[in-house]
Amino acid sequence: MGIVFTRLFSSVFGNREARILVLGLDNAGKTTILYRLQMGEVVSTIPSGFPAPDSLIFFLPFAIGFNVETVQYNNIKFQVWDLGGQTSIRPYWRCYFPNTQAIIYVVDSSDTDRLVTAKEEFHAILEEDELKGAVVLVYANKQDLPGALDDAAITESLELHKIKSRQWAIFKTSAIKGEGLFEGLDWLSNALKSKSS
Repeated sequence: MGIVFTRLFSSVFGNREARILVLGLDNAGKTTILYRLQMGEVVSTIPSGFPAPDSLIFFLPFAIGFNVETVQYNNIKFQVWDLGGQTSIRPYWRCYFPNTQAIIYVVDSSDTDRLVTAKEEFHAILEEDELKGAVVLVYANKQDLPGALDDAAITESLELHKIKSRQWAIFKTSAIKGEGLFEGLDWLSNALKSKSS
């Protein structure tokens, strides 16, 4: 059920567009977040993969399904590509890094066994040259589940304090209940607007 999206948010800052990737391990809740934002409801999801950009179609050794949705919020148009977050698919994330202004990283706050993996993938993304200037929003998702770590514990687990060269924020979310998602988008839209001015 873990679908990692590359969210391309096409934002309307005058005629300017912003590209935003939504990433995270499989089963972090990315697809549920997508449909909660798009339709205001919870939709059951199944695992999917991701589409190859046109220029890469001949290089990927497999055909994988994907979801693409558009979310309009706070004068920003988010075009969301739902990509696979499984281990075998994560190396292909970098195909979507060029021209990215922001990253939304979704973490399953209740999956304490995979927080080290989530941290390693997160910091590997931050080291990519094509993402050096990207703003970072972290969703500490699944706050509705027993044993979910709060935002302070996720901040510590992901070592967010090590991020010195870019704007970042973390929000506690429950995609199922719709909590914290729009607060995060408010922060992100303001961060992108201030960066573009």
